[in-house]
Amino acid sequence: QVQLVESGGGLVQPGGSLRLSCAASGSFFSDNGMGWYRQAPGKDRELVATITSDGTTNYADSVTGRFTISRDNAKNTVYLQMSSLKPEETAVYYCFCNARTTRWTGYYTYWGQGTQVTVSS
Repeated sequence: QVQLVESGGGLVQPGGSLRLSCAASGSFFSDNGMGWYRQAPGKDRELVATITSDGTTNYADSVTGRFTISRDNAKNTVYLQMSSLKPEETAVYYCFCNARTTRWTGYYTYWGQGTQVTVSS
């Protein structure tokens, strides 16, 4: 099993910044990608950003230029730096990791518990 622990959510004013972190632990052998989704009240879960194990990134159009995803492979941790935040980006942000527990097993998607981000004045 792989556990993902998120941190860094909270309340921020419109236009402000936050940095989310997500650390993978447990029977973690390797991954082929990590990233973030978000889900606002009454809406579907939305992909925000992804990053592969070699650092290739991908962003939703709505966050391109404002959010930056990065990772520290030595710490099995992925980060999401968010800036110029908007009220409509208030949501629970979920970290995910496509990981395998041994070199002989397939990849499975693990999820964090979610962290609340509230953008409000």
